[in-house]
Amino acid sequence: MLDGMTDLTEGVRPGQSAVGRTTRPGGPARVTSPAVALSIVLAGQLMAVLDTNIVNVAVPAMHATLGASGAALQLIVAGYTIAYAVLLVTGARLGDILGHRRVYLAGVALFTLASLGCGLAPSTGALVALRFIQGAGAATMIPQVLSLIQRSYTAPGPRARAMSLYATVISGGSVLGQVVGGLLVSANLFGSSWRPVFLVNVPVGLAVLACGRLLPAGRFEGVRLLDLPGLALLTPAVLALVLPLVLGQPLGWPAWGWALLAGSVVLFALLGLVESRVAARGGQPILPRSLLGLPGMTAGLGGLFVAMAIFGGWLFSLALQLQDGQGDSPLRAGLTFVPAGAAFALVSLNWRRLPARLHGGLVIAGFLVTGVGMLWSGLVFRGGGDGGVWLYLALAVAGGGMAAAFGSLMGRVVSGVPVALAADASGVMVTVNQLGIVTGIAVFGALFLNRAGQLPAGAHEAGAFALSAGHAYLLVAAALAVLSLAGAALAARHGRAAARVTAGPRA
Repeated sequence: MLDGMTDLTEGVRPGQSAVGRTTRPGGPARVTSPAVALSIVLAGQLMAVLDTNIVNVAVPAMHATLGASGAALQLIVAGYTIAYAVLLVTGARLGDILGHRRVYLAGVALFTLASLGCGLAPSTGALVALRFIQGAGAATMIPQVLSLIQRSYTAPGPRARAMSLYATVISGGSVLGQVVGGLLVSANLFGSSWRPVFLVNVPVGLAVLACGRLLPAGRFEGVRLLDLPGLALLTPAVLALVLPLVLGQPLGWPAWGWALLAGSVVLFALLGLVESRVAARGGQPILPRSLLGLPGMTAGLGGLFVAMAIFGGWLFSLALQLQDGQGDSPLRAGLTFVPAGAAFALVSLNWRRLPARLHGGLVIAGFLVTGVGMLWSGLVFRGGGDGGVWLYLALAVAGGGMAAAFGSLMGRVVSGVPVALAADASGVMVTVNQLGIVTGIAVFGALFLNRAGQLPAGAHEAGAFALSAGHAYLLVAAALAVLSLAGAALAARHGRAAARVTAGPRA
C-alpha cells in the first residue's frame, strides 16, 4: 500500500538516478547513498511518531509536577496533533514550492527548538503553547519524507524495501513511544521527571540537521499554489470543534462551548463554499471536490477517521487508567502497551500477503476484532482488578484488529485515487487521520475524566479513584466498541462502492 502511494505521490525528474544528488556551486554533483538519505528522513519520521505517543505515559507526572487540570492535560496531548492536522496539507505544498530538502530541514529545526522549549517549560500554559509549535514543525517536516524517499529510490524493488522500513517506523513508533516514555519518566534523571520525553528529541534533531546536506535536492515539477482562504477557514473550524470537547467537561459545559460547536458547523459549511470558488478560479483547494466525489471516498475517509478516533481515545484513557487508576509506574504502564504494539506491527507488515479479494472483508473483520479487544480490555478492570495476563491478551487482540482495519482500508482508499489527485489525497488522508486522533482524545478523554472524577492528588485518594476509574474505562471501552461497529459499516459501504467501480457499467 505504502509503496503504491509513493508511486503516485510525485514524479521523478527525468534522468534522475536511484541515488540522491546534491549540487555544490561551481563543483560536481555529490552522490549520496540512498540508505543514508533514508536513515536521515526516517529519523525525523520517528521523532514525530514518538512525540504523538510518548506524552501519554508522562501525563500523570505532568499532573503531579505542574498541577495541570484534566483539560490542560488533554491540550498538552492534543495541541501537537491539532497543529499537525491543520497545517499538514500546507506543509506538503510548501515542499513542492520551496524544495523538499529545504522545507524538511526547516521543519526539523522548528520541531527541535520547540522540543527544547517543551522540556524546559516553566508552566502548563507555556507547555501547551510549545506543543502547538511542535505540531507545526512536524507538519512542515513529515510531508517531505515520502517525496525524499521517492527521489532516493527510483527502482521498484529497493523502493518497496525502503517503504517497508517506513511502515515499520510508523507502526512500531506508537508502542516505542509508550515504552521510551515510561523509561524516561521512571528514570527521573536528575529529578527531571517528565522533561526528558521532550529533551530526547534535541540530540536527534541536531544530528538530522548536521546530515541534512546529504539529502537529495529537488521540488515538484508542476505548479503548486497555497490555498490561503481554505487554510484561514480550516484553522478556526478545527479549533472551534476541538476546544469545547477538551474544555467543556471540566468547565461544566458553558454556553460559549456550545456556541463554538455550532460555529464549527457553520465554518465547515463555509469552507465548502470557499473551496468551490477557489477551484472555480483555477486554484488548488485543500479539500478538492474532485477527490471527495470519488466513489466510496467519503465512506473510506470516514472509516479512517473512526479508526484513528478509536486509537487516540484508547491510548489516552488507558494511560490514565493504568497510572492513576491502577497506580502503575510510568515504565510498567509503557510496557503494558507492548503486546498491542507488537500485534499492530505484525499485522500491519503482513496483511498484504493475503489475496487481494480478501482485503475488503479484512477491513470489516478488523473493526469487529478491534471492538472485541476494546470491550475485553474494559471488562478486565471491572471491580478494581488489574486484569493480569488477560489484559495483555485483550490489548493484543485490539492492536491486531486495528492494524487490519486501518492498514487495509488505507490501501483500498489509495488504490481508488487517480494519479492526478494522488498528492492531494495523501495530504487529506493524513489530515483526516490526525483530526480523528484529536477528536478521540477530546471525546473519550472527557468521557473518562467525567466518569472517573477528579484525578487523585495523593495516595489517600488513590483507592477510591481506582474503583471509579475502572468503571469509567469500562464505559470508554464499550463506547469504543460501538464506534468500531460504525467503522465496520463505513468500511462495508466503501467496499460496495469500490466493487461497483470494478464491475463497471452493465451492458
